[in-house]
Amino acid sequence: MSQTPRTPTVDDPFAAARFDFHAPVPSADELGRVHFLAIGGSGMSGVARIMLARGIRVTGSDAKDVPVLKALESEGAGVWVGFHEGHQERADAVVMSSSIRDDNVELVAARERGVPVLHRAQGLAALMEGRRPVAVAGANGKTTTTSMLTVALQGSGLDPSFAVGGELAKHGTNAHDGADDVFVVEADESDGSFVVYRPEVAVVTNVQPDHLDFYSNFNVVQAAYDAFVGTIRPGGLLVTCADDPGAVALSERARETGTRVVTYGFDAAADVVLRDYEQDGVTASATVSDAGTERRMTLGVPGRHNALNAAAAYSAAVHGLGQEPERVLAGLASFTGTRRRFEPKGEAGGVTVVDDYAHNAGKVAAVVETAKELVGGSGRLVVVFQPHLYSRTRDFAVQLGAGLAPADVVVVMDVYAAREDPVPGVSGHLVADAVSAARPDAEVHYVPSWSEVAEQVASLVRPGDLVLTVGAGDVTMVGPEVLRVLGGEQP
Repeated sequence: MSQTPRTPTVDDPFAAARFDFHAPVPSADELGRVHFLAIGGSGMSGVARIMLARGIRVTGSDAKDVPVLKALESEGAGVWVGFHEGHQERADAVVMSSSIRDDNVELVAARERGVPVLHRAQGLAALMEGRRPVAVAGANGKTTTTSMLTVALQGSGLDPSFAVGGELAKHGTNAHDGADDVFVVEADESDGSFVVYRPEVAVVTNVQPDHLDFYSNFNVVQAAYDAFVGTIRPGGLLVTCADDPGAVALSERARETGTRVVTYGFDAAADVVLRDYEQDGVTASATVSDAGTERRMTLGVPGRHNALNAAAAYSAAVHGLGQEPERVLAGLASFTGTRRRFEPKGEAGGVTVVDDYAHNAGKVAAVVETAKELVGGSGRLVVVFQPHLYSRTRDFAVQLGAGLAPADVVVVMDVYAAREDPVPGVSGHLVADAVSAARPDAEVHYVPSWSEVAEQVASLVRPGDLVLTVGAGDVTMVGPEVLRVLGGEQP
């Protein structure tokens, strides 16, 4: 199913993909023994979990000894730390993440044996045969929206299958093989794989320029979302945000093709309208106006962006899957968050530390706005930001700086490379400079050494401050280190 990458265009937005995402996907019972490359990843481990629950024999390798490996082993998987060509020799199929390079020894060996190699999304799609897929896509908010929708459906009495890019705090897992026929999945647009699911209900939280290392420009991004909408099953539903210009344009194009669309948002022109938003500490509420009826929605997570995520989940559950509004809202009220989405890490010396996965400009701006409102006048907001990917830092340093600028103190780390090689002249300094340009009086510190960040942050904070660690890399480990230093603990 792999193909040779080419330059993406509006006519062929997936030309850069390493897989043919329009190719037929095998059914789960055809896979045999499945071996995962990078099995410890947030998306990969979820697919492995569902396969294990279905009785499929699973093995996998990962570069790091991450905690989820032990969990998967306890669920029946055979796992290894490190890659070796012998690990996959008994596999009938291989599932890989986009982070795996073509020269990976296990991937090379599998291809030499002629074993079918599937992308993670194709492996997940193979599990959806006979189910009613709901796919949640968008530059921002898809993990939280997918999680909220899952909990809302559970609150409605359903037991849906789900695969989410983060752990649901309420369940302590990122995936589940449910007894009912609804299958909720977070659909990743970053590599074009979101077109494999053929959903009955598709949710698009926003359409914004991101992942330009893959798509090359925003016009190609928009074409990819058009293709995603084109995969909705006949008679299905598209749910989009009326507050996002890119999503509005998408919904207009979708309606022209005859696709049924329901919009949500604070915009009065939406089909499902949010009004009278209020935030009280870490809780929030808003009035949901739908088909002439108004109901109050209460959430255990703060932020207008989370109210929008909840409205997306509500719209998909009620208008796409026919659930009762009251039960859906009750389910949403029970949502307790997703790991690494404004996740409290602890308190020491009067300083509170929270961690968030935000890594693109829209996410960063939203989480900083929420945190700033939460702090109010009682203390300062200290943000520790780790840029993710050299390409994203190069392309969006100005926007990232603007999103960070409302904070009282900003500490910028160096770039978390992830799957990319270093780019000359691109570092976290670009973002730090952008913060200063957006707000000349801002207190900004560029700390390129990871090992020095916690001590630096601890020296800057004072009682009453909120420290917010932000990014998709290993910045998540900085918060506990800050708490350790503030608490006087020895390493």
